[in-house]
Amino acid sequence: MSDTERDEARIRQAFQRSLIAIAAVILIGLLVLLGQRFNRTEPKPIELREALGPSSIKRDTLSTPDLVFTDITSSAGLDFTHVNGAYGERLLPETMGGGVAFLDFDNDGHQDIVLVNSNNWPWHATPGPSPRSRLYRNNGDGTFNDITLDAAFDVRLYGMGIAVGDYDGDGYVDVFISAYGSNKLMRNIRGTHFEDATADTGVAGANDAWSTSAAFFDFDHDDDLDLFVTNYVGWSREIDREVDYRLTGIGRAYGPPTDFSGTHNYLYRNDNGRFVDVTIEAGIAVTQEGSPLAVGKGLAVLPVDINGDGWLDLAVANDTVRNFLFVNQQDGGFLERGVDYGFAFDSAGLATGAMGIDAARNGDNGSLSLAIGNFANEMSSFYVLRENEEVFSDNAIVAGIGADSRRALTFGLVFFDADLDGRLDLLATNGHVEPEINRVQASQQYRQAVQLFWNCPSRCSRPYQLARNTGDLGIARAGRGAAYADIDADGDLDIILTQVNGKASLLRNDVATDNHWVRLQLKSTPPNPNAIGATVTLLSPNGQQHRTVMPTRSYLSQVELPLTFGLGPTETIQQVTVRWPNGAIEEWNDLDVDRLHILRQGHIEP
Repeated sequence: MSDTERDEARIRQAFQRSLIAIAAVILIGLLVLLGQRFNRTEPKPIELREALGPSSIKRDTLSTPDLVFTDITSSAGLDFTHVNGAYGERLLPETMGGGVAFLDFDNDGHQDIVLVNSNNWPWHATPGPSPRSRLYRNNGDGTFNDITLDAAFDVRLYGMGIAVGDYDGDGYVDVFISAYGSNKLMRNIRGTHFEDATADTGVAGANDAWSTSAAFFDFDHDDDLDLFVTNYVGWSREIDREVDYRLTGIGRAYGPPTDFSGTHNYLYRNDNGRFVDVTIEAGIAVTQEGSPLAVGKGLAVLPVDINGDGWLDLAVANDTVRNFLFVNQQDGGFLERGVDYGFAFDSAGLATGAMGIDAARNGDNGSLSLAIGNFANEMSSFYVLRENEEVFSDNAIVAGIGADSRRALTFGLVFFDADLDGRLDLLATNGHVEPEINRVQASQQYRQAVQLFWNCPSRCSRPYQLARNTGDLGIARAGRGAAYADIDADGDLDIILTQVNGKASLLRNDVATDNHWVRLQLKSTPPNPNAIGATVTLLSPNGQQHRTVMPTRSYLSQVELPLTFGLGPTETIQQVTVRWPNGAIEEWNDLDVDRLHILRQGHIEP
């Protein structure tokens, strides 16, 4: 071989090696891009369920009354701002908190307030003191003082919801706070201060669980209060980052719960002041068919006697999976029958993004309705139990709330009589989870107005009409929790609302009305001195009204224990019948109107 031929061979070999090297670089680049594609969620347009139900309705000619509420937050002495720790990473728990409770912690007859705070993330240092939940004492005139420190109410965690109940039967209401991470139970010491009883009572839960709403109630008829805690999804920062949910035009965004695993709720049985986890043996753990994986993604719970047997059942609102209805079997266990009862899905047979929940009993026969606030583009659910049947119908459209609730993203939701006319109205507090939602969906706003559905007289074509003039209720908020109480002892019910990463709002009821009312506070014997679970039927010339002593309602929140009955123009109460938690029945006749009565089991105190 000549020198020229050898040089050409070397050139060919070098060229071939260069081609191989270039091909290798290209291949490695392609593999990296493919790896990024499979390990990173591509930006996507926002995925929304097709809007169901009517977009508008023909309204009755009868106009709704002015149901005016006035924001008195500052003048009442409340200065609470919820902190969610958001710093741009878009972590799912930042979208969900926090709750609020009305309670009379010092037994002075005035409704105090606890506001639940979340926290900053431990890996993202923030200057200043750690956020904490706050306790405000009612001064008796509708103003409040922050006594968090004086009462040793030391609750600093990534808080979510709250439940109140006298778990130890000493006559003072205790406070349970749910959280992402360990939960906390604060024992009330004679209305003076609180002590952390979490370790002693065994209700912390798993330190990596995400608990939301909770309820004290007596499920086994042994008179003391047990505890149910809803858990949301299996979440961690690492899982959230792996999901890496993104929206076109926004980038990284808050992902839906469909990207996270389900969880089991907790049921704790009260055994002499210490709680025993009976979740499994009581039938509360619901798994996927043929799989050990949990189904539930719980956000709200309502203890309610579904079948009228005198035993409290449990309705659980689940986010994007079927709702649960745990029917009490009267033997320490429950049977989940949501599908059988028609409660698991909406009228289209689909699971909804269910948030808050409440119940009302209407008419002389006390027919049961369960309302659930749902995600945007889903009507709020309005389940009505068919007479003499164990089946619910979703009557959202028929009831009149379907069209107006369809665009809203509803969290807190409560029935209460705003104008004291004897009919329960429905309040829904709304707000989106994605702060920049309007950039990708023109019909949606992050902050949304509260909706108040007035319960119309029988001459209306639909029972509920959206009130148009509600004063400061109409201000747009990133709404979450909602609760009611008579904070100023004038007989009507005032409202408190929470916002995620924003200020709480206290709204005084300024509805102009001459309607009469009566308030009833029930007192039983320990270990359930506040008679949680008791039912009350009031008979007046306007018919019958029905209430249950159950502070757990709405979303992450608790309402006051006293029961308020609007009477309209009537000044006569013919009879009040109380069915106490132990099944005993008592009656009171000819109670005076426009005042609070304390009804004690066995006698009445003037």
